[in-house]
Amino acid sequence: MSVVAIEHTTAAPKSLWRMIRDDVACVHQRDPAARNTAEVALLYPGVHAIVLHRISHGLWTAKHKFLARLLSFTARFLTNVDIHPGASIGERFFIDHGAGVVIGETAIVGDDVTLYHGVTLGGSSWSPGKRHPTLEDGVLVGAGAKILGDITVGRNARIGANSVVIEDVAPEATVVGIPGQIVRKARPRSGPGGRIDLEHHLITNPVADAMSIMIDRIDFLETRLAHLQQKVGASLADKGRPQIQTEDQTS
Repeated sequence: MSVVAIEHTTAAPKSLWRMIRDDVACVHQRDPAARNTAEVALLYPGVHAIVLHRISHGLWTAKHKFLARLLSFTARFLTNVDIHPGASIGERFFIDHGAGVVIGETAIVGDDVTLYHGVTLGGSSWSPGKRHPTLEDGVLVGAGAKILGDITVGRNARIGANSVVIEDVAPEATVVGIPGQIVRKARPRSGPGGRIDLEHHLITNPVADAMSIMIDRIDFLETRLAHLQQKVGASLADKGRPQIQTEDQTS
């Protein structure tokens, strides 16, 4: 079992009201458009989705599974966010622009996690047991990303928009691409005033980096070739032989 799951089961549980209050309060640190608490509580579908999930998850763990699924279905209809009532979600969870998010039954989400619209925490197996991802504390997942299977995304990792992640991700890493590849390791996650750094678009482009390296290498080889040609030409001139003309010199 992951560290996140152990922490959630051993720590003293907060009251439902306290967790919901923290879910509403954390929005001000992660969405510059949030103006006041009333607006967040009444008009943010991502907040509505997590509030209804916390209630349905309580029903699920109390073995009232039909009522839990009914409330989950209602929440999906109202918010366009599909969270299975069996999913375990930590504190201060935020779905920005809550739309099209899917979180599977055995997913485990740590504290202070942020998801953007279109994110899927999906399964990749028919086998019973743990089938969905574990997101440790502080993970940020960009819009449209898919995290599939029983894998672990380490603490404070970032998943770039539209990435498909099918393997474990180390803590503090940034992952981008299909399939996801680590393009940046440790990076500070806190901004001024302790706010979470939301600049998940500032990621390196591995294809552009490879092309840049190739261009630099070609420039070096061309310079070296020109230097060798000059040396050979000078040597032939000293011996009274005609110089070798390159394609550029004859054109």
